[in-house]
Amino acid sequence: MQANDVRVLKGAAIPTALVGVVAVAVAFLMAEGKGALGAAIGALLVGVFFSISVVAVSYAARVSPQMMAIAAMLSYLVKVVAIMIVLSVFGDTTAWNSKAFAWSVVVCTLVWTGFEVRGFIKTKMFYVDPEAKVPGKGDS
Repeated sequence: MQANDVRVLKGAAIPTALVGVVAVAVAFLMAEGKGALGAAIGALLVGVFFSISVVAVSYAARVSPQMMAIAAMLSYLVKVVAIMIVLSVFGDTTAWNSKAFAWSVVVCTLVWTGFEVRGFIKTKMFYVDPEAKVPGKGDS
């Protein structure tokens, strides 16, 4: 993983974890233990899914820009399918509060996405190599 990717990962994971803790506390106040459990599982799910996605895209970026785009799209597809599976398998569960789970997933996803965008905006990465030579143009 490149240093820029680590900064983006930490810059998104830390605020999301803090919001997850707040979500657990709020859910505990609203729905007691089952609410706190639902919020904790939701926040953990977001953290794991998005961390894996950042690592996969970072690894693919070392291969080529095309692989990075493919990895980003595939990781998004895998996240959507996985959350659909989790929701369908545990849709009728009474082990935790499903509303607390859902709100935790939504809020943590928004926080992660916002801070990930912020991290990429603050990263000083060249889109074009300033040292590149143009083929066919000699040094005069």
